[in-house]
Amino acid sequence: MGDKYKIFIVDDHEIFRNGLKMVLGRLKYLEVAGEASNGKEFLNALDVQSPDIVLMDIEMPIMNGIEATIEALNIKPDLKIIALTMFNEDEYVQNMIDAGVRGFLIKNINKETLDKAIQTVINGGNYFSEELFKFFARQMGKEKKKDIPDLELTRREKEILQLICEGLSNKEIADALFISERTVVGHKSNLLAKTDCKNSMSLMAFAIKNKLVVI
Repeated sequence: MGDKYKIFIVDDHEIFRNGLKMVLGRLKYLEVAGEASNGKEFLNALDVQSPDIVLMDIEMPIMNGIEATIEALNIKPDLKIIALTMFNEDEYVQNMIDAGVRGFLIKNINKETLDKAIQTVINGGNYFSEELFKFFARQMGKEKKKDIPDLELTRREKEILQLICEGLSNKEIADALFISERTVVGHKSNLLAKTDCKNSMSLMAFAIKNKLVVI
């Protein structure tokens, strides 16, 4: 991989891709490995470019971001994918979460937010941009809350759930709570089992929807 992480942009708007490339070019730890206008183009380039991180649009022609994410992670399970979204695409969020993305960014992000999101994901965390986090919390709050009467979380599980939703990695959570990473992983496994969630991003969405964390 060398000194820089390789990042790939997948979006069907050329002007937006060009803007992203300009911003990413200022982040010294990144190298733009390539770009594609749809999921199929991206998958065709995946083996050749071998990126570490992908910025993935959701709605695209030929193959959308959901399908592309599922197929890409089947090929490269360690690939870190961050979804790019607009506020009117919230109906696709759960599908992208289930597909395995590590974060969500709205498309009017600034350089600082983009930088923070990428670094959080590189370090093993998950990232919701602040605006999107609050937006989805409001949207999910309008829906009928899930019936979870039997959900009993320990004090430590609640602490870890809060820190997961703040985007901290396992190591950062371990350092914050003065426990081992192995202990964090154990608690996270228990949280996933208790909430019937597939991954950390799904767990974050569940916690927001059911008001289990403070945002």
